[in-house]
Amino acid sequence: MSLRAIFIILFSINLLNYIDRQILFAVFPLIQLDLNLTDTQLGLLASVFMLVYMLIAPFIGYAADRTPRQIWISLSAFLWSIATMLTALASDFKHLLTARSFIGVGEAGFTSVSPSFLAEKFQKKSRAKVLAFFALALPIGSALGYLLGAWLGHLFGWRQAFIIVGLPGVILAALVFFKIKDTRKTPPREEKPKAKEYLKLLKNKPFLFVCLAQAMGTFTLGGLAAWMPTYFHRYFDMSVSYAGTAFGLITIIAGAIGTLIGGIVADKLFIKTNKAYFLVSAISFCLAFPFGILALLAHNTALALVLFAIAIMFVFLQTGPMQAAIVDTTSLKIRSMAFALNIFIIHALGDAISPAIIGLLSDFINLKTAVFAAMLFIFPAAIFAFIAAKFYKPLSEI
Repeated sequence: MSLRAIFIILFSINLLNYIDRQILFAVFPLIQLDLNLTDTQLGLLASVFMLVYMLIAPFIGYAADRTPRQIWISLSAFLWSIATMLTALASDFKHLLTARSFIGVGEAGFTSVSPSFLAEKFQKKSRAKVLAFFALALPIGSALGYLLGAWLGHLFGWRQAFIIVGLPGVILAALVFFKIKDTRKTPPREEKPKAKEYLKLLKNKPFLFVCLAQAMGTFTLGGLAAWMPTYFHRYFDMSVSYAGTAFGLITIIAGAIGTLIGGIVADKLFIKTNKAYFLVSAISFCLAFPFGILALLAHNTALALVLFAIAIMFVFLQTGPMQAAIVDTTSLKIRSMAFALNIFIIHALGDAISPAIIGLLSDFINLKTAVFAAMLFIFPAAIFAFIAAKFYKPLSEI
C-alpha cells in the first residue's frame, strides 16, 4: 500500500478518534435532562475516559514496541467504535461510565502507536509538518463531534447519534488489519525493550518537559472542549444545537489554522535553530492566554466566539512541533512507549482532571469562574516548553 493511502486511512481513523471522543460534550444537556445528571457527573464522564486512556496507554505502548503495530491500530479502532455504539444503550450514569471507559482503552492504543508509525516514514526536515497534517484530525474531528452531536442529537436523539458515528470505525479497523503492514522489524527477544525503559524516559529532560508543557495546555484545552458548548448555552442563551454548532465551527477553523501554521513555521525555523519545536510551542502558549481571558470578559456573543477562536488557534499551534519533538528526542526502539508515556503524563495532569474540576467549581461557584481557573494553566505550559528547549539533545535515529 502506498504511503499516501496509509496516511489517508490513519488520518480517517484519527478523525473518528476525536469525533467519538467529543460527541458526548455536544449532547451534555440532552443526556443531563434524560438521565437527571449533575454538572459534576457530566464532568466525571469526561474525566473517566481520560483516566482509563492514560492508564492503559503505557501497557499498549510497551506491547506495541515488541509486536507488529498494525495489530494494535486495528484492535484499538474496533474496540472504541463498538463501545461508542454501545453508549446508546446506557440507562444510567454507571452505564455511561462503563462505555466511556472502553472508549478510553481503544483510543489509548491508537494514539500510542500511530504517530511514531507514521513519522518514521518521513525525513526529519518535514516531520513537524506531516505530524501537523495528521494532527488536523484533532480540531476537525473535535469540531465534527460537536457538529454531528448537535445535529444528530437534535434530529434523532442522543442515543442514535452514538450509533451513527461509531459504525465507520469498525470498517476502517478491518481495513487496517488486512491491508497495512508494519515495515519495522520486530526485534529479537533479547533486544526487545523492557518496561524499565519508562524510567529512562522520565530521566530524559527535554522529553519530560515537553510532556509537562503539553499537560498544562491539555488541562486548559480539555476543560474548554468539555464545557464550552454548555458555557454558551448557559451564558448566551444559545440552544443546545446552536451552541454545539458554533463551538464546533470555531474549533475546526481555529484549530486547523493553528495546527498547520505551527507545523509549517516549526519546520522552517528548524533550519535556523534545532530548538524550533520548543520555541514555537512556548510562544504560542504565551499568545493564547490574553485572548482567552478577553473572551471570558466579553458580553457580546460574536466577540466572545472570535476571541475564543483566536485563543484556541494559539493553543493548537504547538501540536505538530511537540509531537515532532517527542520523535526527535527518543530512541526508535521505544518510540511507542515514549508516546504512551506522553499520553499518561499529559492526561494525568491535564484533561483527565480538568473537566471534573471545572464541573465541581461550577456547582460550588459558577461556570465562568471555573473556566477562568482553567485558563491559568497556560502560563506553566509556556515555561515548561522554554525549559525543554534548554535541555534539548536530538536522539532519534530516524
